[in-house]
Amino acid sequence: MGLILASKSPRRRELLALLGVEFKVITEDIDEAIDSSVPVIDEIKRLSFEKALAVKNEALEDDIIIAADTVVALGNRIFGKPKSEEDAKAMLETLSGRTHNVITGITVIKGKKTDTRAVETQVTFRDLSETEISAYIKTGDPFDKAGAYALQGISTIFVHSISGDHFNVYGLPVSTLADMLRGFGVKILDECMEDTNA
Repeated sequence: MGLILASKSPRRRELLALLGVEFKVITEDIDEAIDSSVPVIDEIKRLSFEKALAVKNEALEDDIIIAADTVVALGNRIFGKPKSEEDAKAMLETLSGRTHNVITGITVIKGKKTDTRAVETQVTFRDLSETEISAYIKTGDPFDKAGAYALQGISTIFVHSISGDHFNVYGLPVSTLADMLRGFGVKILDECMEDTNA
C-alpha cells in the first residue's frame, strides 16, 4: 500500500509530510471550471474527486490517492487566480475589511472505496489601504494564488482573524485528512494514541 498525492502544490506536499507518512506525487490536468449554478461546496468536492480519479490508472490496486481543491469565496462569488494587476487589485479591494470563506474539497480513494469531504474556514481581512495593495501586487505574490493572497507570504499582515482550520487556508486541512486516512487503514500516531488510552 502506497500513498499518492494528486497535487502539484508544494504547500500541500509540506502539509502532508507533517503527518509523518511516505508518499509520491502523481498529477493529471483536469478541467477546473466551476459551475456557478451549483453550490460551491458541491463543486469543490467534485473537483477534488475528479483530480483523484484522474490519476487512478497510474496507481496500484492497493494505493491510496489523496486529492484536494481550494477556493476563496465571498457569498456566491468565487475568487480564482488573478489574471492581471487590475484583477488582483479588484479582488483585494473586495476582500478588504470583510470576512470570506476558504473552502477545500478533499478526496481519498482506494480501489472502490471513496471518502470526499469539504472543510470551510472563515478569514477576516482588516481594512487595506490602496498603497499597501499596490505594494503587495508589485511583489508578484498574488498571481498564482486564489483570491490574490496566501498566508505563507507577506499578505499574512492583511489577516485580522481566522475561524476554523488554519491549515485549510494553506490548501490542506490536515486534521480532517488524518481522520480520513485512518478510515483507510493508515496508521498516524497509533502507538501514541494507544499509550494514551491504556
